[in-house]
Order: sequence, then C-alpha cells, then structure tokens
Amino acid sequence: MSTKEKIQEEVDVLEMESTENHIVLFNDDVNTFDHVINTLIYACDHTPEQAEQCSILVHYKGKCTVKTGAFEELKPRCSMLLDAGLSAEIH
Repeated sequence: MSTKEKIQEEVDVLEMESTENHIVLFNDDVNTFDHVINTLIYACDHTPEQAEQCSILVHYKGKCTVKTGAFEELKPRCSMLLDAGLSAEIH
C-alpha cells in the first residue's frame, strides 16, 4: 500500500467518525453542580465521576460534549436534559 493510499484511508475513516452527532451541554447561572451531575447520570448514563468532570468543564469552559452517537439515540437524552432545565443542543 502506498503512502498516498494509506493517508486517503485515514481521511476516509476520520470522515466516517465525524458524521456522529453529539450533545453539547452549555453553562448557565441557574443550575447547581449537584443538579447537573444527577441529570447527566440519569439522562446520559454517566458514572458519577464522568458527570462531575463534565459539570466542571461546562462551568469553566462554557460547554462540553456529554454524549455522542446516532441522532435517534441522542434526541430523547437531549430532551431529558432540557426537561431538567439544562441548556443542551445536538450537533
């Protein structure tokens, strides 16, 4: 396999991976860390550690990807986040 073919194969794989959707959670000044953590555990099947790390990232960075996958899988999860009063979008 030539170098050109190998590079093209890597690009093709990266393009396939980038078609996956993700839920982005945004920071707000309303919800507590505990509420965000508990909601991520419930809605996104996070472990307590994952949820805590995501809540810290959202707080300091303004946003964080909290779940990736097919749109059909993410839509109900994003709805649960929104119903809990969090700010989230599917990208």
